[in-house]
Formats: sequence, C-alpha cells, structure tokens
Amino acid sequence: MTAPLARVPCTIVTGFLGAGKTTLIRHVLANAQGRRLAVIVNEFGDVGIDGEILKGCGNAACPEDNIVELANGCLCCTVADEFVPALDAILAKQGVEHIVIETSGLALPKPLVQAFHWPAIKSRVTVDGVVVVVDGAALADGRVAQDLDALKRQRAADTALEHDDPVEEVFEDQIACADLVVLNKRDLLDAAGINRAMATIAGALPRNVKVITVTDGKVDETLLLGLGVGTEADIENRRTRHDAEAEHDHDDFDSFVVALGEIADPSILTARVAALAENFDVLRVKGFAAVTDKQLRLLVQAVGPRVTHQYDRPWAASEMRAGRLVVIGLKGLDRAAVTQALVG
Repeated sequence: MTAPLARVPCTIVTGFLGAGKTTLIRHVLANAQGRRLAVIVNEFGDVGIDGEILKGCGNAACPEDNIVELANGCLCCTVADEFVPALDAILAKQGVEHIVIETSGLALPKPLVQAFHWPAIKSRVTVDGVVVVVDGAALADGRVAQDLDALKRQRAADTALEHDDPVEEVFEDQIACADLVVLNKRDLLDAAGINRAMATIAGALPRNVKVITVTDGKVDETLLLGLGVGTEADIENRRTRHDAEAEHDHDDFDSFVVALGEIADPSILTARVAALAENFDVLRVKGFAAVTDKQLRLLVQAVGPRVTHQYDRPWAASEMRAGRLVVIGLKGLDRAAVTQALVG
C-alpha cells in the first residue's frame, strides 16, 4: 500500500488596501532559504499590478512561471472560477514546497479558506495559516486604512445609507480569520502610536493571536511560513459579519489604469500621486514608470498621501518602456480628472 502524498501548505496573506501585503511577499521570496515557492496573487479590479511587482524580484526560489495572477475579480467572490484552476496549474509543477496566496485588499479570507474543503483540492493542499497585514500608521490614527475620511464623510452625509462602514467590516472579518497579525510600517510610529495600533488590533481580535511589528514588510520567513495551523479545520469557528450572507459585493470601490509615457523627474510624478488623496477619493495607487535615461523600472506605491518609489529591476528587452499606474478609490471616481492630474 502506497503512503498518501503530503499536502502542500498554503499561506494566505490578506489585509486592507495599502497595508503592505505585496512588499511583505517580496521580502519572503527574496529570503526563501532555498524553499521552492509559488504565488497566487489577486488584485482588485480588472488589471493587476501586484504580479508584475512580485515578478520583479527575480528570485530563483520562485521563478516567474510560478507566479499566477488573477485579475478577473475579487478572489473571495470567484473562488470556483479562479482559485481552483490556478491551484491546479501550480500543483502540476514539480517541486513546489509552499504556496503563498495574496488576496486583494477587499477580500474576505473565510470563503477562500472554506474552499480548501472542496473534494478537488482537499487531499492536496492545506492552509498553513492566515496572515493579516495591517497598516500600523493608519491604525494609530484611528482608521483601518490611510485615507478613509472622504468615505466616512460621504456615508455620514447620506441618510439613506447604513452608517456601518463597510471598510471597517472587511477589516474586522479579515482579523477574525487571522492566525498571525503583522503590524506593518512600524517606522512611522512612536511608542504611543504603536500602543494605539495594538489596542485597535486587540479590540478586533476574537481570540489570542500573535501580533508582530515590522518595517517595510520585513518578516523572517520562518515566522510566516510553517505555522502548521490547518486553518480550514477550524474556519467554521471563526465568526465574521458576513457569515449569514450568500454573497457580498464591493460596489463602494472602483479601479482603473492610467498609462504613462516616459517621465524625466520621479519627484514630479510622486508629488502628483500624493496630491490625488487630497483632491480625489483615491485610496491606493501603485504601478511602474519609465524614467528617461534610466535602465531600471521605477516602482511607485502610494497609500493616501504617503508615496514611496524605488528602482526595482531593469526593463526587459522585450518590454515597451511605458508606465502604468493602478488607481483604486471610491465608486464614482472621476477617471478623466484623475488621469489628467497624473499625466499633467
């Protein structure tokens, strides 16, 4: 009688827009200690950038064809159509030891974990753990993401709307499923800010879960991978706000892509990106730009008015030197005005 094959562990990395999920996964890929990894990445909206960011790592532990990008809807809403085929494609590869799944910033992790009970995959994979990444600086300021003032003002002014903030509900549902919480952006906090952020997390956690604080998503991969929880076996005990709903939607949000020509000065672009949060209902911007006379691709990421940029890898010979930025904001965002503000 042959022994059953060991199930491949999967780490689900979730967290709200701009918390730093992709940055954290980039760090894990760069420090995989020889472990053969694969990644499934899901971005909100119809065009994903996160897969391109991860492929920019150029790490042998996770070659580009081991990164599967899903950009046809939020993974928690399209589990059957998107996740299982992607998982099949990865499991068909030889030597994959661990799979990292990055959900979109608006995803609820519970439906995804529940899918691990499906007969098609139950015997082949297990949830090693659910890791929730949170924006420490935002939590210290009393919000779950950097720029939600516009959302709160809009909801408070409309008496026809429920006053429960849907973004807060997503945050609570993500925390409810956590096996590990990573409080990111510690470098932006003083001791009092860390205490405020930790108190917010503690207030949302329904049970005792370890919380670690980090800067720039730099988590030791031994803390992140190999938790061995088998979360799917306990997922029904993790109560969330959406348990009674047959389905949910993300109608409060919208996303689109802005194409950029070559730029001469990165500081001008980053100033324009930072201004979006002040002038429009923009929550998140991320993508790439081509800088004149620079052989490296410029990676740009913004959460509200906080903008970071760095050169991540050379442009490939087969690539067109053209930038594109994904903009995520509230429904009804004026696309034309935002595009004009970015391109000048």
